Amino acid sequence: MFERFTKDARDVVKGAYAYVDGRDEGGQVVEPEHLLLALLDREGSRGSFALAALGLGERRESVREALREARRRAGLTQAETDALAGLGIDVEEIVARVEEAHGVGALAGDRKDKRWWSGRTSFGRGAKDVLERSLRVALAQRDRHIGDEHILLALTLRPGVAAEVLADHGVTYEHLVRVLYGSGGEAKAG
Repeated sequence: MFERFTKDARDVVKGAYAYVDGRDEGGQVVEPEHLLLALLDREGSRGSFALAALGLGERRESVREALREARRRAGLTQAETDALAGLGIDVEEIVARVEEAHGVGALAGDRKDKRWWSGRTSFGRGAKDVLERSLRVALAQRDRHIGDEHILLALTLRPGVAAEVLADHGVTYEHLVRVLYGSGGEAKAG
């Protein structure tokens, strides 16, 4: 599948690996949030143009902070946190207690004493799903190659933290399609 990726899309995947391999976010598995972080770092691509057109260019740090906060909550979306609160489960209290006992980032897997890991970085199920969806998005738009814009569109289609954070910042599939393809590109790939 990667032979169909443009240079920009390949750079997003490489950037996601860089986040996992130690830049900011830690872990050993590439997740959709890492793909989003790599997209935020891009400049001069269709995906970065779309994000800037939707006003996210100057709010990148806000997105990064929202992703960090979700990671601290063990990857739960705000909607999941709210649903648990409705059941009487205070996720923030649980996070505080776990971090008090085991250190900051314990639920996120960001603890610095995890030097035992010697395996290769791999794609998590969510990241694989996003990359597969990016192919379907490209095909639905009748594009021959998968660009970083297709990865961005796929992130908005997959329920989870990345889609929620993007939506909270005004970036939805429909808005992106309008910016990237005009009013005629409404094909949706699920």
